Amino acid sequence: MRTLETTNISGFVNEFLLLGFPCGGHSQILLFVLFSFIYLLTLLGNTSVICAVWSSRKLHTPMYILLANFSFLEICYVSSDVPKMLANIISQTKSISYTGCLLQFYFFFSMCAAECLFLSVMSFDRFLAICRPLHYPTIMTHHLCAQLVVFCWAGGFLWLLTPLTLISQVPFCGPNAIDHFLCDLAPLLALSCAPVPGITLICGTVSSLIIFLTFLYILGTYFCILSVVLQVPSGSGRHKAFSTCASHFAVVSLFYGSVMVMYVRPGSGDYPGMQKFVTLFYALATPFFNPLIYNFRNKDMKEALKKILNVLLWEISKGFKS
Repeated sequence: MRTLETTNISGFVNEFLLLGFPCGGHSQILLFVLFSFIYLLTLLGNTSVICAVWSSRKLHTPMYILLANFSFLEICYVSSDVPKMLANIISQTKSISYTGCLLQFYFFFSMCAAECLFLSVMSFDRFLAICRPLHYPTIMTHHLCAQLVVFCWAGGFLWLLTPLTLISQVPFCGPNAIDHFLCDLAPLLALSCAPVPGITLICGTVSSLIIFLTFLYILGTYFCILSVVLQVPSGSGRHKAFSTCASHFAVVSLFYGSVMVMYVRPGSGDYPGMQKFVTLFYALATPFFNPLIYNFRNKDMKEALKKILNVLLWEISKGFKS
């Protein structure tokens, strides 16, 4: 390990080593190709959602504006850790600077917090549409929608300021090897020169709080939605109400299902392999599946995407002819 050459004169760490996925040469190439392919498809899928909402006037409604912002968040979210992970897979050094590690932690988990807030706001939107349909146009205005978008973005980044400030005060003097593919909280604090139980408790509480509060809020909104839907006579009305929430509920299940494993499953944080797998799932797989869920289950989205595809094909054919 390069612990001696990565410390400065005072003995504090200047960089960390992200061990990532220890495997042989051929396996590394396979992982690099697989993760690169998923990453590119994730960017393409979420960009298609943004383009569909932007290009179709029919989709200029609060629900789709929130969805477009959510897709942009997913692009930023997956780009905060995957490029560095891909670089480290094929790199011999696998290093990240001290500042780079703190910034990666801050941006990755800030966007994770923002995702929790966006999912809560989107559930609030569905609650109004189903439980307060007559008041929906007057409550969920474009002005309120813009305020909620700003709240989600700002709230996510402000929420992680306290953990970032506390971690920046933790002394690291070696070893500097993090058994993970990103700068996660638990493996990072485990490298502290001295025990920091207070900082660990505060950071863990702050991180867990936004997950559980937003999850409970989403459960509450879905309980209200379910209560209203069950009162609707069976038929097209009930089916439409369920289909309206199906995509959002699937995304919520994917994201919170994977995140909760880290906090609910006893001892899951004690196994680096489990930590890596679960983090990889909600860091890469969830943003990959989200646009697929929304695009394939939503008729309006499919129509908008077909129009974009037809325009692209027409432009391509026009270019070949010229």
